[in-house]
Amino acid sequence: MYINWQKKVAKCFVIPQRVVLSIMGFLAIVNAYTMRICLNVAITEMTVKKNRTFIDDGIDRGICLVEGGSSGGSSGKGTFEWDEEQIGIILGAFFWGYVITHIPGGLLSEKFGGKYTLALGILSTAIFTLITPVVINWGGATWLIVLRFLEGLGEGTTFPALSALLATWVPVKERGKLGSFVFGGGQVGTIIGTALSGVLIDYYDTWESVFYFFGILAIIWFLIFIVICYKDPESHPFITEKEKDYLIREMGALSRDKTLAPTPWKAIFTNVPMMALVCAQIGHDFGFFIMATDLPKYMSDVLQFPIKENGLYSSLPYAFMWISSISMGFVCDWMINRKMMNVTNSRKLYTTIASFGPACLIVAASYAGCDRLLVVILFTLAMGFMGGFYPGMKVNALDLSPNYAGTLMAITNGIGATTGFVGPYLVGVITTNQSLYEWRIVFWIAFVVFNVTNVVYIIWASGEIQPFNDPALLKRSKESLANSDSEANHNEAKKPKLLPIKGNKNES
Repeated sequence: MYINWQKKVAKCFVIPQRVVLSIMGFLAIVNAYTMRICLNVAITEMTVKKNRTFIDDGIDRGICLVEGGSSGGSSGKGTFEWDEEQIGIILGAFFWGYVITHIPGGLLSEKFGGKYTLALGILSTAIFTLITPVVINWGGATWLIVLRFLEGLGEGTTFPALSALLATWVPVKERGKLGSFVFGGGQVGTIIGTALSGVLIDYYDTWESVFYFFGILAIIWFLIFIVICYKDPESHPFITEKEKDYLIREMGALSRDKTLAPTPWKAIFTNVPMMALVCAQIGHDFGFFIMATDLPKYMSDVLQFPIKENGLYSSLPYAFMWISSISMGFVCDWMINRKMMNVTNSRKLYTTIASFGPACLIVAASYAGCDRLLVVILFTLAMGFMGGFYPGMKVNALDLSPNYAGTLMAITNGIGATTGFVGPYLVGVITTNQSLYEWRIVFWIAFVVFNVTNVVYIIWASGEIQPFNDPALLKRSKESLANSDSEANHNEAKKPKLLPIKGNKNES
């Protein structure tokens, strides 16, 4: 009777449950990024700007002048006198915590499923976001750094948990488009977080509004996700028999292997394609975090955009990146399914597009000077090319090891995320005068990081399942190889020894 009731309810779902999970996973990342990004815009209004006034005498000082020859004085709205280095530490503090919980998040997701690991991580970040204004007004920069560290701890489980869920729910032939869609939530979250933050601050005339707004949205997501999503197809009460049959046919199972051996750490860290993936992640994260964390500052401090326009123009590049990541995901799957290109070469191709294109365009933007329209266009195109990372290296962890996808994503994303506190701090140290010339140095550094890491990925990356995916099989393979070598040595020993032929005494 209960099973019949479940089947009747399952027929009411027009959208397959793997798509429902993908939509909620997408919204999880959207919420994660809005809560992460909103401070980047709000801090431009929280702090007192430097009072910089110059005479427009035709001398190029690397400063964009606004009407009247001013480079923009104090906005009058900021109340916190934080210098550039201190702001870099504040913006990077999130990633100190973010790095720490990646591997624990991956291990928990593989052992218990990714549902609650993901949900509780987002919930904790939402609570910390809601109390941000109180903490800032009470404790200033010091307590804000502590709070951002705690937010990072909560959000560090997001990508490992989602990777574990996708590895259980999404077959290989759909990973390009659904993986790109889910992980593309980072761009949408950046768009919404950046654009809406500017609008909210302008409308309510207070930076505090953004933290209340995005914190409440994340709590609403948590309540819906807990009710409608499940850790694997086997435990979902309302999945259709048609979808079950399809997933069994494509993936071989509906639930994770509960007898899975402990994580083969040595095999993972000595695997060459895995280390190439880590390298590509460093390149992606360094460029992305510099753009996501510091682009609003560049728009405000260098190009002198007002807060509302700052939010809008800072979000445009991510809108284009999101559209391109989805489009490239569909094309990537189409090429693989038509056997026009194998998985390995597809991952390399799209990662290269996502590295070389942005590297060139952001440097070009720094040479566009104070041509605001051209700068926005170049940044937008740069982030559009970066969308290739998602059907490229971003879903590569699922290719290498479906069984340990959560751990692999934890390792790659965790190591890559270290650039999240290195990047903003580096920007703060280099751009002390907020000039075009200083920012040009930052973009040239990004150019080098993008291309060097991509070369490593091109040479050593793989889209094939690696031996460590099945530790038991790997062990048997090693034992078989050892036995084979032993047998060969034994046979060699049994061969009759040939005595050297003695030469003629008269031979010289």
